[in-house]
Amino acid sequence: MKKILLTLLLLSVPLTAFAKDDFVWKNDLRSKFLNNETVIMEINMRSFNSQDKDGDGFIQEDMGEVRGTFVNGIQRLDEIKNLGVNTLHILPITPTGKLKALGTAGSLYSASDFSSLNPDLYDKNSKLSFDDQAKNFINEAHKRGIRVIVDVPACGSYDLFLQRPDLFVTTPTGEPVLPSDWTDVRLLATGTEDKIDPNVFSLYKDFVKYMMNLGVDGIRADVAHCKTASFWKALIDYSREKDPEFMWLAESSESWHDAVSPYGVFTSYDKLLEAGFDGYYGSFFNIKDCDNAQKFYSEILKTLNNLKKLPDKKSVIGSFTTHDEVSPILLKGQAFSDMIIWLNATLPVNSYFVDGFQSGDDYKYLNANNTAPSSNTDDEIYFTHRGELDIFNLSRKPEGNNTYLKNDFIIGNSVKKSLVPVINKGNFTPLKTGNPKVFAYTIGNIDKKILVYGNLNFKDSEKVKIKIPDYNKKSTVVPLKVTTIPAINHGKINTVMSAGEIVVIVIKTPLK
Repeated sequence: MKKILLTLLLLSVPLTAFAKDDFVWKNDLRSKFLNNETVIMEINMRSFNSQDKDGDGFIQEDMGEVRGTFVNGIQRLDEIKNLGVNTLHILPITPTGKLKALGTAGSLYSASDFSSLNPDLYDKNSKLSFDDQAKNFINEAHKRGIRVIVDVPACGSYDLFLQRPDLFVTTPTGEPVLPSDWTDVRLLATGTEDKIDPNVFSLYKDFVKYMMNLGVDGIRADVAHCKTASFWKALIDYSREKDPEFMWLAESSESWHDAVSPYGVFTSYDKLLEAGFDGYYGSFFNIKDCDNAQKFYSEILKTLNNLKKLPDKKSVIGSFTTHDEVSPILLKGQAFSDMIIWLNATLPVNSYFVDGFQSGDDYKYLNANNTAPSSNTDDEIYFTHRGELDIFNLSRKPEGNNTYLKNDFIIGNSVKKSLVPVINKGNFTPLKTGNPKVFAYTIGNIDKKILVYGNLNFKDSEKVKIKIPDYNKKSTVVPLKVTTIPAINHGKINTVMSAGEIVVIVIKTPLK
């Protein structure tokens, strides 16, 4: 009888009483990053899950089309997880400038405020406050094991200059400085190594505090080299006091040597790493220009050797393609995108991709650079960069229809997860191929190594001859990415590679 009464009592209690969300997230991003375990996808929240019904590439809300928001972005998180992505790099979520702007929504990097969220990302139909909408998106990502990095812009908008001229570098005549050729932003004054500008530092410190309160796991610093090492050290130290696992990624490279303006500072990548950054971009974006194996090896070794020289453990992202780069599909076709997948999977880097890459998006927007029917800025043109993820307008969701790439993307990310221990313990070793158009390398140890070789000729097939180090009769071959399993005779591969083909195999050799 007591059991029956207890059952009836339990049934009478509302189910919501047991539905309390007791999920607790513990940030581990810094450790994962330093161990090359993150697979990062760069996303634009404004377009992440937007709905472009007429197919012109841009969002017109008066026609019932929907921009991307923190609320509808949650709908894509299961997809992101299933792709093998475990970290999101969200492009700036700060409000954008409306004066002297580029595009009808303003560039994501033209920040008009560092203490609030971009109103474009607000869902007015949600009962949650704006901050809680952002927190909920991040929390839902965390529930799926997806970490979140947020971008901090390097400069401010013209609107912000008019409000706070004290934050900016000015010419002798009092005009704000335009960095490089970025006509829609103005250069923030960060001071010198000996004296940090207190106003700008306070701006950034409050931003970091704001992001940490939202639940963000790390920061990607836009054009990090335009601020001093002492500026970054103070900011990073502040974040680490709150969370030792808070990760910092610098947009910087050993390939960059000049300040964005004669009036600005330039801080080299190694000084940024000394200041506390956990990683940087390296020089892998130069691979797109490599038409022979020696150039390929040079770019890879440039970054990997520099990492070895550093006293503290640091890492890099596989920056083969970013939102600043033209879609690899447009550059050299599907084969180049596939090559990028497998380079990320087999090198000691944190894999890095742009939303849409996984499905072969060419980032073409039907009505690009035409007059818009309306605008939220003083620019009436749908300004875009051809073949690059749009950051200037409310635009369509990034997506293509290339199922081959999507499948390889998933497989490559899964392979990377399994190979990380081998990659981290091994050395990158270039191999001779008998053909300047074909690269080959191994990474790993004598008993287990990854062999990768690829054809840098994306138009024609090429012959290749490769001698595999330490290979013997007891060695076994596990094909991971092959068109046909290569024949190995006396420890050598003699084959013909199709245009842009890449091959990945694991070779296991028992120790004597």
